Amino acid sequence: MSRNKFWLFPLVLLLFVFFFQSVLFSQREGFSKQEMIGRRGTLMDRLEGGMIVLFGDCMPTPGGHFRQDNDFYYFTGIEDTGAIVIMVPKTKESFLFLPRQTPREIMVEGKNLLKDEEAKQKTGFTDIYSVSYFDEFLARNARKYGLTFHMRLSPRDSVDNARWETLIFVGRKNRTHYNDQISLDNYRIKKLKERYPVMAFNDITPFIDEMRMIKSAKEIEILRRNGKISAEGVKQAILATRPGVFEYQIEAAAMHVILKNGAKGAAYPPIVGSGPNSCIWHYDDNARKVEDGDLVLMDFGADLDYLCMDITRTWPLSGKFSPEQREVYQIVLTVQKACIEAYRPGVTSEDVQKHVADVMKKKGLDPRGLRGGIGHYVGMCVHDVGPRGVPLKEGMVFAIEPALYYPDKNIGIRIEDTVLITKDGCEVLTKDVPKELEEIERLMSLKK
Repeated sequence: MSRNKFWLFPLVLLLFVFFFQSVLFSQREGFSKQEMIGRRGTLMDRLEGGMIVLFGDCMPTPGGHFRQDNDFYYFTGIEDTGAIVIMVPKTKESFLFLPRQTPREIMVEGKNLLKDEEAKQKTGFTDIYSVSYFDEFLARNARKYGLTFHMRLSPRDSVDNARWETLIFVGRKNRTHYNDQISLDNYRIKKLKERYPVMAFNDITPFIDEMRMIKSAKEIEILRRNGKISAEGVKQAILATRPGVFEYQIEAAAMHVILKNGAKGAAYPPIVGSGPNSCIWHYDDNARKVEDGDLVLMDFGADLDYLCMDITRTWPLSGKFSPEQREVYQIVLTVQKACIEAYRPGVTSEDVQKHVADVMKKKGLDPRGLRGGIGHYVGMCVHDVGPRGVPLKEGMVFAIEPALYYPDKNIGIRIEDTVLITKDGCEVLTKDVPKELEEIERLMSLKK
């Protein structure tokens, strides 16, 4: 290589590394066979006798990419529809049941694992059968394995609804008796009780929630990556904000980032509330044109490899907070930062509230309006599973989201981060999106 061309080599190398990292960063990773085998083994170790029965979703997701039932996916990693899994604590075996597809189904949807000769080796199941054998399998083995079905008797969660929220929405649906049919999960339980009246039924949900509550090393790796791409999405949304833009155009700027980086979509319907909409907690119409003097509140996060993220930021359309907006914002930020300071293993919600109150008093602020505390779990569901009121443990993930709303002034301010509880404190997974007043104003000054 001639001397005058030698400088090209490091430039080409730099471009190659940048391209390679960009491609690598956008890959969906998922979970290994070993992780799924380990999860199944841990669950079976906690039970004696009987059979664990979990059902996967049996229909495509309307209007979106298919997303498997959270509990089923957590133990199988299987995204085929109509699947069922049986785990046997006594023998530590696990069996997968899948629909036998017609040629047309294969042509339209592609083959499921039942057609894959290497499926057992790829997944680690003891055996894989057609679902037509499911009832016979139960009948043949119930007495041998133990007369108990360990099933999810509690409500399911989804990507954006916690178990308890599922019950709330069912209650709302059932306000009229024309809508009060039982859920598919309850129908399955009813059917099994009718066919196998000798069997006892045990709720497996508390064991599942205990496991899902503490994140594995691989889950933490994916959550960290999700924190980065979700934060970048919110940053690009801030940069897309200008007079006359619609809320859905701000949403689009964030969605572009997460989809480009491998997310299946948003972890929940993105909230972009401007002006009066900033005071509506779960506003998601995102149809208003942003006007002079507005604050914009955005609540957003990606769904990456079945793990969610949750971020909220609030910023002024003008690029500068008004004195009144600054005052409210600083109160919310003080509470949020004080909560994060207090997060560490062993801490309770009461401990966090006390720390927040102490910080606010030292700053001359009234602690009654915002008490702080421990936020909601985050994981496979944005309002993830786990018991409330327990001391923090290493590996838990939470979103903390203090807020103040003044509808009469069109001032709604919420600041939210997702944090991982570590050995001696917490790690803010969403730190890459600004939240200090001056940082937000500086970022907005970069708009083209």
